[in-house]
Amino acid sequence: MSALAGFRRLPVRGGGGAMPRKGKGAGKGPAEPGAAAGPVAAAGDGCVRVAVRAKPGARSSAVTDVTAEAVGIAIAAPPSDGEANAELCRYLSKVLEVKKSEVTLEKGGKSREKVVKIVVSMTPDEVLEKLKKEASS
Repeated sequence: MSALAGFRRLPVRGGGGAMPRKGKGAGKGPAEPGAAAGPVAAAGDGCVRVAVRAKPGARSSAVTDVTAEAVGIAIAAPPSDGEANAELCRYLSKVLEVKKSEVTLEKGGKSREKVVKIVVSMTPDEVLEKLKKEASS
């Protein structure tokens, strides 16, 4: 006879059904009311944030694509010891025609999904146009 024969089996609750949970991310819009939809958004402190999908180890640095989620950038540096992150900031400063010190990595130091903060007097639309122009060339 089984050792658990005297116990009843209770129903499992909260078991990952197909219905979404209430209040967990439902109806989330942009973090800021003035933020642009897409990979480039205005930060509250006069900066512009760019969502980047990094592709390290390429032959040359280039903007590969601009999607609604992120800007794809091939990086001519290996993904080790922060070399790709440094090359990403250097390349973006060249494309956007700003100083290297005005481009900093804000999030994603060890991830391919990154957020780059740019201290610049341009609007997010102007930054996006420069990135699209670079992607098409």
